[in-house]
Amino acid sequence: MAMLTLIAGLILFLGVHSVRIYADDWRTRQQQKWGADAWRGIYAVLSLAGLVLVIYGFGLVRNEPVWIWIPPMGMRHAASLLNLFGFILLAAAYVPGNAIKARVYHPMVAGVKLWAVAHLMANGNLGHLVLFGSFLAWAVADFISARQRDRRNPPTSAPVTKLSATLITVVVGVVAWLVFAFWLHGLLIGIKPFG
Repeated sequence: MAMLTLIAGLILFLGVHSVRIYADDWRTRQQQKWGADAWRGIYAVLSLAGLVLVIYGFGLVRNEPVWIWIPPMGMRHAASLLNLFGFILLAAAYVPGNAIKARVYHPMVAGVKLWAVAHLMANGNLGHLVLFGSFLAWAVADFISARQRDRRNPPTSAPVTKLSATLITVVVGVVAWLVFAFWLHGLLIGIKPFG
């Protein structure tokens, strides 16, 4: 039952987030039919329901781990480093005018890929494989889809970037990573990466 709950949550959460990958024209028609606010509301409710199921299901699965492999301790250090870069990419999605976004194009999805790979490296039970493997597969598909859209509709001019915006991006990413790694991860997830 625990694994089914996790899988149902992943199907709902990642399914909602995959509409643009597999049914972009349908998505556009539904937004026009329902209106942007109603579409966002439905999207948010379904996403939240999926996320709740993922969190609840993963909590249950973690109580009954099925070990596939035992990662060496060094993988935790490598995973922490990858997560640091993942947080910087996440910050790049929101800080306007940074060079990271201008080069990566879709830094949030790239950050999700790093986060998923990092967690797969550091954890070896079936629940982690299902959770982070699903997010990794989704992020790869989403990144490919987004880059295809970029090539079909290239920007008319190169994005304007500023060194200050890039430095702010890196600082925000590093600070967010420090807060999460040393405090929030233990508080929210129950596992202290450095404790």
